[in-house]
Amino acid sequence: MTKTTIYRPICLFIFCLTGSFCAWCQPIVRKDTVKLPVSDTLKAKTLKDVTVTGKPPVVEHKQGKAIVNVEASVTNTGTTVLEVLEKSPGVTVDRNGGISLNGRPGVLVMIDDKPTYLSGEDLNNLLSSMSSSQVSQIELIANPTAKYDAAGNAGIINIKTKKNKNRGFNGVATSTYGQGVYPKNVNSLTLNYRSGKFNTFLNYNMNASKYLTDLYAYRKYYDDNKNVTAILEQPAYFTGTVFNNTLKTGLDYSVTPRTTVGLALTGVSIRRKGNNTATASWEKQDGSVDSAILTKSTPDNKFKNGGVNLNARHTLSKNSELSADFDYLHYNMEGKQNFDNQLQAPGGYSEVYRSDIPTTIRIWSGKVDASFKPLPDASLQAGVKASSSHTDNAATYENWVNQQWTIDYGRSNRFLYQENIRAGYASWEQKFNKLSFQAGVRYEHTSYTAHQEGNIQQKDSSVVRNYGSFFPSGYVAYKLDSINSLTLTVSRRIDRPPFQNLNPFLYIINKYTYQTGNPYLLPQYSWSFELSHQFKDLLTTSVSYSDISNYFSQIFLSDTSKTILFYTQGNVGHVYNLGVTATLSLAPVNWWTMDFTAVFNHKQLRGFNGNTFTSEISQLNMNLNNQFMLGKGYTGEISGNYTTRARNDVQELLYPTGQLSAGISKSVLNKKGTVKLTYRDILYTVAMEGLTSFPDATEYFKLKRDSRVLSLSFTYRFGKSYKTTRHQDGATEEKERVQNG
Repeated sequence: MTKTTIYRPICLFIFCLTGSFCAWCQPIVRKDTVKLPVSDTLKAKTLKDVTVTGKPPVVEHKQGKAIVNVEASVTNTGTTVLEVLEKSPGVTVDRNGGISLNGRPGVLVMIDDKPTYLSGEDLNNLLSSMSSSQVSQIELIANPTAKYDAAGNAGIINIKTKKNKNRGFNGVATSTYGQGVYPKNVNSLTLNYRSGKFNTFLNYNMNASKYLTDLYAYRKYYDDNKNVTAILEQPAYFTGTVFNNTLKTGLDYSVTPRTTVGLALTGVSIRRKGNNTATASWEKQDGSVDSAILTKSTPDNKFKNGGVNLNARHTLSKNSELSADFDYLHYNMEGKQNFDNQLQAPGGYSEVYRSDIPTTIRIWSGKVDASFKPLPDASLQAGVKASSSHTDNAATYENWVNQQWTIDYGRSNRFLYQENIRAGYASWEQKFNKLSFQAGVRYEHTSYTAHQEGNIQQKDSSVVRNYGSFFPSGYVAYKLDSINSLTLTVSRRIDRPPFQNLNPFLYIINKYTYQTGNPYLLPQYSWSFELSHQFKDLLTTSVSYSDISNYFSQIFLSDTSKTILFYTQGNVGHVYNLGVTATLSLAPVNWWTMDFTAVFNHKQLRGFNGNTFTSEISQLNMNLNNQFMLGKGYTGEISGNYTTRARNDVQELLYPTGQLSAGISKSVLNKKGTVKLTYRDILYTVAMEGLTSFPDATEYFKLKRDSRVLSLSFTYRFGKSYKTTRHQDGATEEKERVQNG
């Protein structure tokens, strides 16, 4: 037994207290660079053009953001982007597709630094159909700077797709087969060619899967004395197929060593076809069934998105740069569904109706940014942005009456929405010895017109709003010594109500549950403060506080019979959130690295929703990832996450949930290929479960998906890439930066 083996546990303990190592022990903290002993003979020689590369950590922490390296986690194989988010540190997703970051709801989701302009079910469908094999990194930005859009009270989640810029021709092909209850197949291809002034790229992804959703709801109705008057039990089983094609291609051209222009084209086509069955059983207080209705439905949803981006970057001088981005996006979504409600009783009836809900969204966006370094340790950034979105959402419901389809004008409508946002920002960043700071402010003005067209049963209506506000943000960082630093971050942000939540028409969930919009919904605002401490790359801790005003919350209403419940949203008051976060990165031995993140939040909700209320909860989200270097090209992983009881809405309490996953990968074909075998949600514990309190009822719900999946994937890298040797030219680095655009 060596001295290193004897003293390693002692050194580990001493290091955690002092940050120092003894002479016998190897460093236990993961390093980006490794120093190797050099013999006296080799000391006199100079090594040139040596680059040491290693596997990136699963999660990195940089100024103001956490970065999830998707491919660094073996268990991300065969997953969707939504599934990667669900197990990312501090991220939670509720049953309605709402995403929270560090315990705070309201996140702006971006793809390649550009807003998706989607929310709720539409965003959920996009992310759940998008393969993680398309993605290189996911940035979790809790307090963005003024350069970013002010939307997103909880911050920004930026999904960065793969784009290889190595010189020469190269590519990566991946194929994954997964088996849960139903099969799943994902295939992707990434191509890149860069030579001289040209760089071209193409990313293609195809996802063909079968899905299931098992939903159970148990609703109790009460009288004024809180006695149970009726029980509604609603088990439902949804199955279907998803077929997704995604293509992104583009060209970058260096017009001059200082000027680069680019063109990017994106296309997404998603088709989801389902076959759903649900039973609604009315029960007496003793549990005996009074009546039951069987509902069969066949949804057919299509999602198409096309986008064009023109971009340019020009280096005015060594210290100044100008960039421009112009985008056009077109979304075409179509949802068709046939319903058949059958009363399960002798002489029962059958209600047959169908819906057709097409939506078209057109978005124009343009921005210009400038950066300037007036001092060696100072920089100034400024820019302007304008965007305009036009939404046309029609809903046609038809009933099958007397052997023919008849329009239901009470539920049919057409909703037109136009929104314009104008923005400008400026920020200053500077460093003084151990102190650095950034201060910025962004102004955004919003105007929108929401118009619901009338029909023979309903009057038309319109809502017009104009509002503007300043959104300051910034940080102050102080380096205490070579291994400790403190950072204070402050920001103000906004969440605008999505057009779907403004549309007052009825969307049918089932015979006894509808969803409707609120045209009078106002934006919600937040102030956020965070103080963080970082000890090397080993430990990061932070304390945060946020105050959300005009808080969006689900509101549940009932009809005069008190049997049908309506889901809607309203501004109910304030949410106060006190958070504590700790992230630990260790390498206990040279073949084992570990990342652990814990996010604790204490929330207090105050406001008015039919009556004055105060609600509070303490919740904890934990994420653990273990990576093992097993030798001979093998890499293993065991990871898991767990969330305690949580609350995102005034009336909905979420129960604990979590998952355990494992995987192993092996390099083959001279490291050009990789084989991965993963098993996700081994214990089948991923569930969205909770209790909702209505005005005169309560509802327990539990939603489970086909999340326990065994996947096998093969990745092959081909082609030839090379990098240019750097010469002793002071402008070389700047030229490379311009060319890398």
